[in-house]
Amino acid sequence: MGSYRPGDVILASVSTGDRAAAKVRPAVVVAADGGTVVVCPVSSKPPSDSPGIPISIDDFAEGGLDLFGESFVMAGLRVPLRSGDVIGKRGRLRPEPLAEISAVGPGPGERSARKAAGPGRKRRGR
Repeated sequence: MGSYRPGDVILASVSTGDRAAAKVRPAVVVAADGGTVVVCPVSSKPPSDSPGIPISIDDFAEGGLDLFGESFVMAGLRVPLRSGDVIGKRGRLRPEPLAEISAVGPGPGERSARKAAGPGRKRRGR
């Protein structure tokens, strides 16, 4: 299990909503606490129901993705994952794009993402 921090771009199996099947995709870590990371999924298409922050290879401080064009961070969707579920790390964003992503609060997708996290996962504090 790796150690992740905000700004890391990882690969993980992430669902983007109630009906969407989980799919291995890049995601940006926006929070990390012990064995849990909170990520915003990345898509090749802009989201239609929440803010999408475009990223390109120039937004990376290190590493990167195989980008042929822009990709979009689903900044309004926060998905909690166990650090052990992360497949790998692809790079790290520069502070400016991370700040732009972090400035967008979780939207209506927050509830959907938590449901999609799976029945075996417990949330603390409830």
